[in-house]
Amino acid sequence: MDSGGDTAADPGHDFTAVDARRLVDAIAQLAQMAGRLLPAQAPPLTIKLRDHLGVAEQVPNTSATFDPIEQANLQLALDALHATAVGWDEIGLSSELSHYGGVSLTAFVAGTFHGPGESARQLVSVQVSKDETITCLVSGIVLTAFDGVPVAAMVHTSEHRGPQRSLVFEVVAATQQAADAFLARVTSLMTELNVLRGKVLSFAFSEYGGFGLAFAGLPAVTRDQVVLPAWQLDAIDEHAIGITELRDQLVAAGQHLRRGLLLYGPPGTGKTHTVAYLVGRMPDRTTILLGGASVGALGQAASLARKLAPATIVIEDVDLIGMDRGLPGGEHNPMLFQLLNEMDGLAPTDDVLFVLTTNRADLLEPALAARPGRVDQALEIGVPDAAGRRALFELYLGEPVDAATLADAVDRTSGVAAAFVKELARRATLRRIRHGGEPGAALAHVVHEMVRTATPLLRSTLGAGGDSIRRSTDT
Repeated sequence: MDSGGDTAADPGHDFTAVDARRLVDAIAQLAQMAGRLLPAQAPPLTIKLRDHLGVAEQVPNTSATFDPIEQANLQLALDALHATAVGWDEIGLSSELSHYGGVSLTAFVAGTFHGPGESARQLVSVQVSKDETITCLVSGIVLTAFDGVPVAAMVHTSEHRGPQRSLVFEVVAATQQAADAFLARVTSLMTELNVLRGKVLSFAFSEYGGFGLAFAGLPAVTRDQVVLPAWQLDAIDEHAIGITELRDQLVAAGQHLRRGLLLYGPPGTGKTHTVAYLVGRMPDRTTILLGGASVGALGQAASLARKLAPATIVIEDVDLIGMDRGLPGGEHNPMLFQLLNEMDGLAPTDDVLFVLTTNRADLLEPALAARPGRVDQALEIGVPDAAGRRALFELYLGEPVDAATLADAVDRTSGVAAAFVKELARRATLRRIRHGGEPGAALAHVVHEMVRTATPLLRSTLGAGGDSIRRSTDT
């Protein structure tokens, strides 16, 4: 007897339990087919996704999870793809999705997600520099094609189970190859268009107590505004800038690019001012500023520097974490070992420059300060000589002063740091604005008052040495 479906039509055939099971299975199959053939039974978003992808329920997918700071980079990558795409459509999703479990693009395609569906696009303004923002999609789906294959991609935030939510990007396509290729292209563009590249960054606490990465700014400083001996500036330029300019030739010759520059000297002599000049000379480098509490982000800073090279990591007051292990407490300083490891862990072709500053070079760990490959150049930024003080007065006063008054101010400030001269110039300008008169008279007055009556603490803070103050107050 034929076991095929035609036997059921034979008038002489008895209807058995086997036939009943076959009938039930056939009805189930018809019901399943009806669900596919009657898309009105599925949610509208599911229908739209299936129509675009040309699939029924199951669809290949791939996904990636990013730190929230990557949101602008993801948006720029999508914008770049949109600019060349043949077709592009965006579907808004509710920002409440993060409160639902099981949310995924594959669940939307299968019609198994029972939370909120399509809604108005959720957008947010994200900072991409100190003074610029871009609008980013917070929660939504993109419909497009990649290499001729329809793809859909969803952006949303993960469930809030940790200190912060993650950014989730999921891709589905008719084939696994297309889904993987689209995600790979997006991540490649995110790296290429990274908004952090070439910026000045810092790790800091926000006004609400959060700690994270922020765009920073440094004053624009030109070479003629750095009052240092020419040979020192030349040495800084050659070590910091020259190696980058000859990067390809050095790598071809088998030489490494990683390096360290140490600027040391008394407070107020211009170390930070020199750093600002150096950063301004290298606008294409990513610069990460660390100091105070932010040195705890050294690991993140080094990781970013490697990713965004060429890059510069500036650590102010490095003696706070780079203390000599032979000093009391120095052997229990984990930040020192991390700094040494981060400097040693750079690949030879990583164009990463460490710029370290300190007022107390005598406290530094020799393995840091006296080890080529970590610190290759160390320069003392000392108090200015008479020619330097004259140049500083001329720089900060901003207007000419008669020669005799300027010469007297230079003579009476012997031994002071650049910060002391800068403050004198500020007070002279303030006095002239408030009381009028000639610039020279205002300068003479504040030099007399500040040198003779400034408290020892103020003198020390602004970098005026004790011997010079005694000589000045005795005149």
